[in-house]
Amino acid sequence: MSHAAFFSASFSASSNPAPDGTPASDCRAAASPCLGLAPFLRTSIAGEDLRQLAGELLQRAQSGEENPGLWLDLSTAFFALGQRDMGLAIQAQALAQQRLYRIDAVQQPARFRLLLLMAAGDLADNTPLDCLLENGAVDLLLYYAEPGAPLPDPLPVHDAVFVAMSEKPANRPILAELETRLNDWPWPVINRPRHIPNTERERASRCLQGINGLEMPLTHALTRSQLQDLAEGKTPLAARFADCAYPIIVRPQSSQAGRDLARIDAPEAILPYLEGVQEDEFFLSRFVDYRGADGLFRKIRLVLIQGRPFVCHLGISAHWMIHYLNAGMYEDAAKREEEARFMAAFPTFAARHQGALAAIHERIGLDYVCIDCAETQSGELLIFEIDHIMVVHAMDPVALFPYKVEPMRQIRTAFEDFLDTLTSVRRPPGAIS
Repeated sequence: MSHAAFFSASFSASSNPAPDGTPASDCRAAASPCLGLAPFLRTSIAGEDLRQLAGELLQRAQSGEENPGLWLDLSTAFFALGQRDMGLAIQAQALAQQRLYRIDAVQQPARFRLLLLMAAGDLADNTPLDCLLENGAVDLLLYYAEPGAPLPDPLPVHDAVFVAMSEKPANRPILAELETRLNDWPWPVINRPRHIPNTERERASRCLQGINGLEMPLTHALTRSQLQDLAEGKTPLAARFADCAYPIIVRPQSSQAGRDLARIDAPEAILPYLEGVQEDEFFLSRFVDYRGADGLFRKIRLVLIQGRPFVCHLGISAHWMIHYLNAGMYEDAAKREEEARFMAAFPTFAARHQGALAAIHERIGLDYVCIDCAETQSGELLIFEIDHIMVVHAMDPVALFPYKVEPMRQIRTAFEDFLDTLTSVRRPPGAIS
């Protein structure tokens, strides 16, 4: 692949200072436009060929067009095609040219300017907020932070900051810097840096113990050699982890979207599992059988906005490991009918688990966070994962999923209303300072 010449962006700081004296600049002069994830996700959900879109971007890039946003979009295209290593290489090239990007609101003048603090990584490493706010009235400024440069300099005009990066180890030094820098920030901060580590699997599982009506099995970190000791009987499972018995769930610590996630029913199944994965660090937890009376598993995605729950979807499958896209929801009308009934009756579900959901909000501490969960056979709220980087979108075909239109509208409206409450004195739309 030929490389475009590096582009040096010229920043302008010709605006009034922020309340703390930090200079602010017009985002349109300081940031490169980019597409974000939304158009690629929409293309994929529609069943269209992503390779054509990626090919068009690649052709433009190979022509020598000096546009950092183009390279960032090309990296997103490769991530969407499952080519992670190539995506990361192209993203690194984009970030070497520019670290501040923008997704302009379709409705102008924008209702709000939101500065998202992100970090280098693939599609599972930052909150894809553009998917929720697609075609709306919120300008998004995407700044890819790095150690030593946690905030853009000069600072673009914004109405609030949203800490969008994940809790992965590479981001922890940045989060520590941001905690200091944002402590007395003159603008509202959504998802403060000190709360982001609460989404790490092991920490989250400990954070959510002892809550009435909630079950989240403890997640334990262990090495490959410790797993081998379990397999060979050198260390009995119950002696190593008192809360565990077979079957157990095992996954690499770097795993996202169910990659190399497996249920292990007996010690002799551990070594064959290890033969198929390369990582050296794993998570282990107790498996909870959450099948319904009909033998099917049901996984729910919720989003909490200031602690208020909203439903994103319900996936139904004969397999315990559910991903919405492979659960047969597109093919099975009966499953969609059940999902429609569940979404219509969601207030009843939310009321039933009100105490558990309130405790999650209090203990995790994030203003915006997603939860993948289910109900146990005894009626408790079973938590699989909690994070702020999950995808929330309204892109499913309306002809197949007409019942999703209103719930997704409610999520978006709740988030936009939340933004509106953050500033008591609003600048006129488009004002510089």
